[in-house]
Amino acid sequence: MTTATIITSYIEHNRGLGKRFRNEAYILQAFARSVGDILLPEIEPAMISRFIDHQGNRDLTKRRKHRILARFFRFAVAHGHLKASPVAIIKWRRSSPSRTPYIYSEDELRRLLAAVPEATPARSHIDAETLRTYLLLLYGAGLRRSEARRLTVDDVDIVQSLLRVRETKFFKSRIVPLGTDLSTTIAAYVAKRRQIADGGSALLVKRDGTALSDSAAANAFRRLRGIAGIRREGDARNQPRLHDLRHTAAVHRLIAWYRSGADINDLLPKLATYLGHKNLSGTQHYLPMTEELLAEASRRFEAFARGACHG
Repeated sequence: MTTATIITSYIEHNRGLGKRFRNEAYILQAFARSVGDILLPEIEPAMISRFIDHQGNRDLTKRRKHRILARFFRFAVAHGHLKASPVAIIKWRRSSPSRTPYIYSEDELRRLLAAVPEATPARSHIDAETLRTYLLLLYGAGLRRSEARRLTVDDVDIVQSLLRVRETKFFKSRIVPLGTDLSTTIAAYVAKRRQIADGGSALLVKRDGTALSDSAAANAFRRLRGIAGIRREGDARNQPRLHDLRHTAAVHRLIAWYRSGADINDLLPKLATYLGHKNLSGTQHYLPMTEELLAEASRRFEAFARGACHG
């Protein structure tokens, strides 16, 4: 069998196990095109190296390509297509630590929203209403970027102020309730979308009517962040991100609960469910210990300690 045929079989095998396997399939299919219509035993290590190093890819991309190809060739060996894997063993440099989420202040959120019109000139791919709605969905509903972009007009229940979030990170759908202000904003946006879109069409679209892409949203956000004057120390890759709006939503919610005297132990599992996490460990990643959060936790502990001393 040709390399392309075996790759197709491998992709189907993984999807049959319930995996999305989108990025992996893209890389494997690109590899099949790069080596051409040849048999798997004809592939040499140099062909794999050229593909991994193509156009000076960043280390992160090279590592991802190497890992995906190594797993594919192990599959090929296990199923008798090869006697040994041609993928070389590479000792990669230790990856840099993950970036600390940036927690926007309420003032910074207001500045972002105020800068939306200036960040969406007529030549941009995204208009002001769409960008503003996208930002509010990430912060106000705590959605992932991909979840917001995949929403359709029919996923919004205006009457009950609910969003149906489908195809989440863990293959589960969930219902997300909307607050009064956000529900009003989304309802106005949906009303305009329904005038030009059939049911089921993408909720968030570019000026040309096609679904909002991650690149278009990211480019608009970089302009927006610059206009709003929001940045932190470090290079361009360490700057505040769109995804940090979701982190911010989680932290702000926890601070509000602390201030209201709510039972945090009871509410954290509910926050995990709202965010679409499988368990609390996923939610903990969204709650970096900011000064404001630490201060509220300290006040809660002091109040508890005083009560214990006088009890």
